[in-house]
Amino acid sequence: MIFASDNWAGAHPRIAASLSAHAAGYEPAYGNGELDKIVSQRFSEIFEREVAVFFTATGTAANALSMSVCNRIGGVAFCHAEAHMTVDEFGAMGFFTDGARTLPVAGGLGRIDPKALDRAITRFSHDLAPAGQPMAVTITQATEIGTVYGLDDIAAVSAVAKKHGLPLHMDGARFANGLAALEVTPAEMTWKNGVDIVSFGGTKNGCWMAEAVVVLNPELGRDLQVLRQRAGQLFSKSRFMAAQFEAYLADDLWLETARHANAMAARLADTLRASNRVRLAWEPQANEVFAMLTREKAERIRAAGARFHEWGLPQSFDGDLPEGEAIYRFVTSFATTVEEVDAFGALIA
Repeated sequence: MIFASDNWAGAHPRIAASLSAHAAGYEPAYGNGELDKIVSQRFSEIFEREVAVFFTATGTAANALSMSVCNRIGGVAFCHAEAHMTVDEFGAMGFFTDGARTLPVAGGLGRIDPKALDRAITRFSHDLAPAGQPMAVTITQATEIGTVYGLDDIAAVSAVAKKHGLPLHMDGARFANGLAALEVTPAEMTWKNGVDIVSFGGTKNGCWMAEAVVVLNPELGRDLQVLRQRAGQLFSKSRFMAAQFEAYLADDLWLETARHANAMAARLADTLRASNRVRLAWEPQANEVFAMLTREKAERIRAAGARFHEWGLPQSFDGDLPEGEAIYRFVTSFATTVEEVDAFGALIA
């Protein structure tokens, strides 16, 4: 009953097999091999346009490098108040950009409010001009609290960004989960609604360690090759990153694993919803479920073998928690089984 994080799950067997298949022999290094080129072309196919792809080891590196190509002197990137980039990455963006910083923007259930974004950028552009220069807007898909931006939501945020001449970045650590939840194409979820650059995640969804910066707007990313090398993210044996993505994207494995994780989250939510001792904090849309229960109950469930984390209250949370209660996060993955979910349900019944 491992619901602590999708990062806890191992690698999908087909991805492990691809790594083994490419382990022997010789291949040009530093992204110049045939497999690297094949995988880059595959990204262009799934995004329905020519894209530039830069492998990284972590989502944090992908986010920081994405911001580095948007950077300006005294740069400010606008993100949601609970975005991973501003809460969980230990200032990586500022380190990679020589001092750019995030400015959190309000919005319900993990999504930026376009009106609040417009006010924040407008104010920064005028009476706060000496404090820095707006450089980008970034959204997270799926969000940090298990919700997703619909296509209209993405378009609305994009319209504000474009009004102010700013590129729009998507932190897609759970890109596949958001895509599976919306049942749309990668093109529809990104550039057709104004997204310029994506941090494309694979690690949480069945890869060993595979992330990528996908540049959708050809006006961006001209310096990414050298920026990535300076950041220590240019891998000599990049074929092993490519080998993961080769299997991940083949026959839509990435969508299959994401759909399974989302389905397990929906099943878990149904289980929690049926309990008279646990309440859903809000409705999940991807592969993260948040519930309210007493700390005493949470400890009893953990003692029985379940793994999950207590979570802080989102800024937009509407309501009060009774004394002794907390919000807990439960994350499902490609490796979560029906049996695990049902065993957990028996614990809380």
